Amino acid sequence: MQSNILSRISYTIKPAVQGCKRSTAVLNVLQHRTYSSGEEADLIVIGSGPGGYVAAIKAAQLGMKTVCVEKSDTCGGTCLNVGCIPSKALLNNSHYYHMAHSGDLNNRGVEVSSVKLNLDVMMGAKSTAVKALTGGIVHLFKQNKVTLVKGHGKITGPNEVTATKEDGSSEVVKAKNILIATGSEVTPFPGIEVDEETVVSSTGALALKAVPKKMVVIGAGVIGLELGSVWSRLGAEVTAVEFMTSIGGVGIDQEVSKAFQRVLVKQGLQFKLGTKVTSAAREGGNIRVAVENVKDPGKKEELDCDVLLVCVGRRPYTQNLGLEEIGIERDEKGRIPVNSRFQTVIPNIFAIGDCIHGPMLAHKAEDEGIVCVEGIAGGPVHIDYNCVPSVIYTHPEVAWVGRTEEDLKSEGVEYKVGKFPFAANSRAKTNNETDGFVKILGDKVTDRILGAHIIGPGAGELIAEACLAMEYGASCEDVARVCHAHPTCSEAFREANLSAFFGKAVNF
Repeated sequence: MQSNILSRISYTIKPAVQGCKRSTAVLNVLQHRTYSSGEEADLIVIGSGPGGYVAAIKAAQLGMKTVCVEKSDTCGGTCLNVGCIPSKALLNNSHYYHMAHSGDLNNRGVEVSSVKLNLDVMMGAKSTAVKALTGGIVHLFKQNKVTLVKGHGKITGPNEVTATKEDGSSEVVKAKNILIATGSEVTPFPGIEVDEETVVSSTGALALKAVPKKMVVIGAGVIGLELGSVWSRLGAEVTAVEFMTSIGGVGIDQEVSKAFQRVLVKQGLQFKLGTKVTSAAREGGNIRVAVENVKDPGKKEELDCDVLLVCVGRRPYTQNLGLEEIGIERDEKGRIPVNSRFQTVIPNIFAIGDCIHGPMLAHKAEDEGIVCVEGIAGGPVHIDYNCVPSVIYTHPEVAWVGRTEEDLKSEGVEYKVGKFPFAANSRAKTNNETDGFVKILGDKVTDRILGAHIIGPGAGELIAEACLAMEYGASCEDVARVCHAHPTCSEAFREANLSAFFGKAVNF
């Protein structure tokens, strides 16, 4: 047996020294075994999104003859094709444009004049990134001897998947195990038909041919705020309509949410919170969106826009997979119920990612894919979902992991708070990016870190330190006593832990 410091650990009193053993079969990359058409595979993965393609590669590395069935022309699922990757390309490049166009670069001593937006080139850069990464998956499949079968995968038996191709032909693959990693799709808004041109989902919002004059976004969650930010930076007047009374979606700390909203309003976004959309109708080149107050339906209003972005969430993609025919029932939200080893009611059929319970996050699906196939290979299966981070890639970024103050209050947990503003961080000041703060929540008795919430520069990168600390049961004092490079924004994370443990930060 061999220790593996990367293994997930179920924590009790002394998590950092508890340790965990994994079998050599799981730890070591074994000789690749190539699947040949007509024989039985060890594993069929349905879907090549972040969860599916990572699971397929890991399975192949563990010596399994692995097949991945993908219905789309390209691999990568929503994330790489019409989600995480293209949106980050537009967020990054639209921020550069905004810095030049708004005069921010001039204020930094970089004089720029006659700034123009070339939307075609910006979209081309996005497409180049997507093409490189989706093609990279195909390369990784070949490198790891994963067989890629194109077609819509449907389970036609406990050990059989039929891939129906575009030309109507089909290919049957048999395997000892089947892993469903079909992801999710955009949730439609009742009564509003999406045409992906003027009434768009996130997919259409990533491919608009011109900058809208006015955009209304239904939903101020992660996707709505990110895409709303992109088009606001490029010149659109953006109004987000949100049913809830705060922005950022489920799981965001309310203090962070309020600070986040103030920053976005300062950037030009407008919000109508506690408001619901009742209808939308096209009138010539305009779209009239009817809204009303959630608490007082008598307060009605109409908003005009030339592009309506519908961002009311996503739903599991579990239709036409043959689930009911083989006895796998879905829950009320269309998700596939699984146990702690990701097994469905049929023990050799597994499911991970967006199509099961939990946050719809690419990195959550990746982790599930890895530990699921390790479990199939005989290793332990454990994920601490409290240590799965969330990030909103606006500017500034927002990131969090673990419990919020609202969670701890409702659970009756005694806690302490440590905060440090980026306005007092030397690197943030030199970069002129001082909006936001780091907030640490620690157990009042044990000092263990219970949650970390960051709004500020590079929050999506900084949150990784919090995840590592929490995964191994670190205390606020542990982080406070670790040397951090100066000058870096990561010092704000240390200072927040200093504040939580000692009651006072050094530099604020």
